[in-house]
Amino acid sequence: MSDFEQTDTQFSDTDLPLAVKLEAMLFVAAEPVSTGQLAAALDVAPSVVERGLNELDAALQSRGLRLQRHAGRVQLTTAPQLADLIERFLGLEATSHLSRAALETLAIIAYQQPVTRPQIDAIRGVNSDSMLKSLLSKGLILESGRAEGPGRPILYSTTPEFLQHFGLNSILELPPLARSEDDAPEAEELLKG
Repeated sequence: MSDFEQTDTQFSDTDLPLAVKLEAMLFVAAEPVSTGQLAAALDVAPSVVERGLNELDAALQSRGLRLQRHAGRVQLTTAPQLADLIERFLGLEATSHLSRAALETLAIIAYQQPVTRPQIDAIRGVNSDSMLKSLLSKGLILESGRAEGPGRPILYSTTPEFLQHFGLNSILELPPLARSEDDAPEAEELLKG
């Protein structure tokens, strides 16, 4: 029996901590997965998976990976601080920069999601069709449904790629909106749409 075979038989997956199992599963997952999927694969309750994910998240803070959560799903990503190094290593072109109009549109969607084009247009004061097409093609936003009401306009939301692009683990990490006192009543009316 080789050393590898001995080591392999000495440790079974039941001997490994939950956080280690979760890390391995997330490493091989092709896309973000729900805690329910992880719980089913491990045959444990979703609350147990959440505790394991929190433990894994804490352990990853001193490493090159991070847990990213979006819309009830989780995935492993590289630490945002390493983006330049990873791009250089992979030989990727510099990430495309977003225009001011695209950033403005994206910010509205991020803070108001899900939001319709007419709501975005009302806040920006201009037509946002071309910005929406650009953000959709870059994979930063997606069509997340249709609003109730006349015409059933498309609802837009951010994607996990949005989080990766801006180095966020969750939409909850967006900084709070800063408003001047003069703009607050007007902005609140526009946002109520």
